[in-house]
Amino acid sequence: MNREQSRKRAVYGRWGLVVLLTLAAVQNGSSSAGGRYLSVRIAVAVACGLLLLLRRGPWWLAPVVTTAAAGVWGWPMLPLLLLALFDLAAQRRVRAAVICSAVALAGNALLRPTVSLWSPQPYGSVLFLLLALVGGLWMGNRRRLVQALNSQVEHLQTERELREQAARMAERSAIAAEMHDVLAHRLSLIALHTGVLATRKDTLPGPVVERLNLLRTASTDALTDLRDVLGALRTVGIRSEDERPAPVLRDVEEMIEQARAAGQTIDTAVGGSPEQAPAAHRLAVLRLVQEALTNARKHAPDAPVRVRIDYGPPATLIEVVNSPGADAARAVPSGFGLVGLRERVEALGGHLNAGPGGAGSWRLAARIPHPTTEQDGPRT
Repeated sequence: MNREQSRKRAVYGRWGLVVLLTLAAVQNGSSSAGGRYLSVRIAVAVACGLLLLLRRGPWWLAPVVTTAAAGVWGWPMLPLLLLALFDLAAQRRVRAAVICSAVALAGNALLRPTVSLWSPQPYGSVLFLLLALVGGLWMGNRRRLVQALNSQVEHLQTERELREQAARMAERSAIAAEMHDVLAHRLSLIALHTGVLATRKDTLPGPVVERLNLLRTASTDALTDLRDVLGALRTVGIRSEDERPAPVLRDVEEMIEQARAAGQTIDTAVGGSPEQAPAAHRLAVLRLVQEALTNARKHAPDAPVRVRIDYGPPATLIEVVNSPGADAARAVPSGFGLVGLRERVEALGGHLNAGPGGAGSWRLAARIPHPTTEQDGPRT
């Protein structure tokens, strides 16, 4: 049930309560007036019910009218007075509620109506008045507590959305930096080799020299355009140049061997050759395996890890599963590192799954289709 539905149910419940108490006051007033429904006390009871139901006018209007009615006619108006006192206590107007109670009791002591608040037992109505005050204070505190908790939940949700957005932007910035370094290196090699060949134009045919010059110019322009386009993807303030690690194309086996040297038990199965996958896929594989091994060391340090990589084609597949460790009773949470990885995989047209794998294990799996193959549905 959401907040709007809860609010509507509370409004409908109050309306039903006010109508019921008003009918009880009308019936009791009619009985004390000899069975007549057309009288001043009946009209006053209906007016008190309307004021409590609609809550129109200043806050003190309904309590004053119900207090006057109870002070003049006694018990028949007590239910409406109790509701007015409950509202005052819920609004932290305890002094006003105490004054209204004292005025109603004093009015009955002076005017002595047919059914006084002091009868049938002395101080009998005082107990009801105290219960109304205590109940109103409790309800008011509960409402304020619920409102504070709702505000805190909304704040936490907003904060989490901002952190996820920051993680996505940081991952996009890292992707742009990595692709810039990888592609810039290759384009620079093309420009370098074409420049070297162009220096030997005396031994080459004229059309070949012309094509080499064109190729060198095109590669240089492409390098400039690459820097401009990928530079626009970087987010200012996410990661400084000094803090950004060099995005070199390291071998996954090297990283796995480093984890084994640190005491982690890892079983690997690699299919295909890394050269079969695009550079962006190899970078994604490196980041996915790195994140999975880090999470396994953090949340299940003694658990063995199984790494399966298939470079395809038609797709690059990654699966990392760690068995339950010493802290297997606690589920491994999905942090903001996985948010960035999911952004990276989806940017490549792939799909990432991360969650419990059964029997207390944790599984991270991704499928990234090759750009030269038809991208069928995600399969992990």
